[in-house]
Amino acid sequence: MAALLLLLPLLLLLPLLLKLDLWPQLRWLPADLAFTVRALRCKRALQDRALAAAAADPESPEGGCSLAWRLAHLAREGGTTAPPLAPGATVALLLPAGPEFLWLWFGLAKAGLRTAFVPTALRRGPLLHCLRSCRASALVLASEFLESLEPDLPTLRAMGLHLWATGPEAYLAGINNLLSEAAAQVDEPVPGYLSAPQSIMDTCLYIFTSGTTGLPKAARISHLKVLQCQGFYQLCGVHQEDVIYLALPLYHMSGSLLGIVGCLGIGATVILKPRFSASQFWEDCQKHGVTVFQYIGELCRYLVNQPPSQAERGHKVRLAVGSGLRPDTWERFVRRFGPLQILETYGMTEGNVATFNYTGQQGAVGRASWLYKHLFPFSLIRYDVLTGEPVRNAQGRCVATAPGEPGLLVAPVSQQSPFLGYAGAPELARGKLLQDVFRPGDAFFNTGDLLVCDKQGFLHFHDRTGDTFRWKGENVATTEVAEVLEALDFLQEVNVYGVSVPGHEGRAGMAALALRPPQALDLVQLYAHVSENLPPYARPRFLRLQESLATTETFKQQKVRMANEGFDPSALPDPLYVLDQEVGAYLPLTPARYSALLSGNLRI
Repeated sequence: MAALLLLLPLLLLLPLLLKLDLWPQLRWLPADLAFTVRALRCKRALQDRALAAAAADPESPEGGCSLAWRLAHLAREGGTTAPPLAPGATVALLLPAGPEFLWLWFGLAKAGLRTAFVPTALRRGPLLHCLRSCRASALVLASEFLESLEPDLPTLRAMGLHLWATGPEAYLAGINNLLSEAAAQVDEPVPGYLSAPQSIMDTCLYIFTSGTTGLPKAARISHLKVLQCQGFYQLCGVHQEDVIYLALPLYHMSGSLLGIVGCLGIGATVILKPRFSASQFWEDCQKHGVTVFQYIGELCRYLVNQPPSQAERGHKVRLAVGSGLRPDTWERFVRRFGPLQILETYGMTEGNVATFNYTGQQGAVGRASWLYKHLFPFSLIRYDVLTGEPVRNAQGRCVATAPGEPGLLVAPVSQQSPFLGYAGAPELARGKLLQDVFRPGDAFFNTGDLLVCDKQGFLHFHDRTGDTFRWKGENVATTEVAEVLEALDFLQEVNVYGVSVPGHEGRAGMAALALRPPQALDLVQLYAHVSENLPPYARPRFLRLQESLATTETFKQQKVRMANEGFDPSALPDPLYVLDQEVGAYLPLTPARYSALLSGNLRI
């Protein structure tokens, strides 16, 4: 009703707004107001829950404001199995997405134990690193991982870890049967004081970063952040009657906190898929009456690359919520599977800022309206790619970007929006906090991501600071180059990164390509396309043709490894091509051309 009352004065003021060029912003005011109302309701609900938990008897299961308190409030009864560990100890979970993951996570939370969500693909050194970094006292693993973990067991035992495995299978020496021990426990309500944190800012659990640029880091997730995630789906406009399809790893924040905890916040039904399958997706949606789909990274692209099927017609999916959807895939997805809404979001596991594209504006990751920034403050500041530091003025303060100018996304650190850092050495968080950004003594979280805010107030992802590189004195955004290449029909996947070239400053662009079956690589069309759509400095100097592109388990492209592998034809099994500036074409990178390049006789 309030939004309707604002329409009349807006219409009367329309000529003035157009003259002042304010209409591009204000035309979205009704949507901004509607989202603000949802956000205020989420904040009020969290405050009410905190007050109710504080007033509860600490001996009851409903004492203490935490995830365990919320579960007790929802269930109103029930006990848990408490392993022989003191409250505050950390238990690592190495489990696939499934009911066991959830009841173990929730049960451990009710016992006052921290959980560490370990990526299921980790073994050997990276696995041991993760367990040591979060100081795990115990490890619960799926029985299906026992065989692959057998070489690590001597080290795990030497670390003094309690080892449990799920499932009915026989276990190796030193690994206990969790189900048998759980069945022997007395099922009684657990006192609330066990799970009640000393502070809502205390660490509730650990979620590991993907490790695309090194070993994973254990991000500390507070009780406050877990409880805040209850409002995720409410902010997205999802209701209790919706059926949500979740096929994301639960060790990832998107699956566990946004997906599971977000659904707890509204009481919606979740269809939990252990592994994403593009060929089964629409059949699953029809079978279960799915209305909302949560995606990450390239899942939507996998779907549009599937051959047409009868199951993709007549579905009830009305909303797809997630992050990392590229504009070209967005348009193809909606055109093929619509009518449905895409709600793209932006956020980080360890971050203190999130954005929502609640208007459905194609290609945007959020809105920067003054209403949104009042509730969830953030800024875009100028960033020097060459130095890897924000640009500061004569007074030593950072400089805000203008509309259309790429800027580093930063958010003020406050009691409501803290940054807890990572488990382990303090230097792991180096560079994540910026001091004296706009005034002396302030502190901002550095996302490490470059975004652009257009004149209408929409936010667009530009690139990651580590991915943007400099060539010929200009900044090259890998996402911009990738979007241009992905417009070619014969290309299915594109990964753009910078490589060092002897005798040249900066890094030259290289694109790893995967073809769309049964298409062939058309180098003439590719050269004409990049020449027409990219400035000379941004055109890839090297091409690497692969059958498929490597990604992490959370569908992030592996740029660092690819950049380190370089472009030596004698060291790589894939077909390589180089941009010959003299000829004006992409040519096979033969050993002879490679030698000419190193000697400076081939101009790129």
